[in-house]
Amino acid sequence: MKSITLAEVRDVLGAEVLNGDDLSIKATAVGSADLLSDVLATSKSGTLLLTGLVSMQVIRTAIVADLCGVVFVRGKKPGKEILSLARESKIPVLATPLKMFEASGRLYVAISEGP
Repeated sequence: MKSITLAEVRDVLGAEVLNGDDLSIKATAVGSADLLSDVLATSKSGTLLLTGLVSMQVIRTAIVADLCGVVFVRGKKPGKEILSLARESKIPVLATPLKMFEASGRLYVAISEGP
């Protein structure tokens, strides 16, 4: 799989950056899930997670699984406490109004057709 930067993810998804200064970070894989046990079981280091689940556990899972970032879908936005943990843990957080299926599809196309 080709990689995609968080800046490219932001542009492809029309996403808002809620946390994270370095958008040059590359995602080596992208996964979409609301079951965090699936994320832990199947993710590898450098994966970008798309999820509709808004909880502290998402950030904790990102830390344990060494994810490169989290994108909240369906217009969901985490609260201050979640963003604070993400900031402390250096986990970039984005939010997109797109549904998970469309966001996943757009990233698939972007990665497949990329340079």
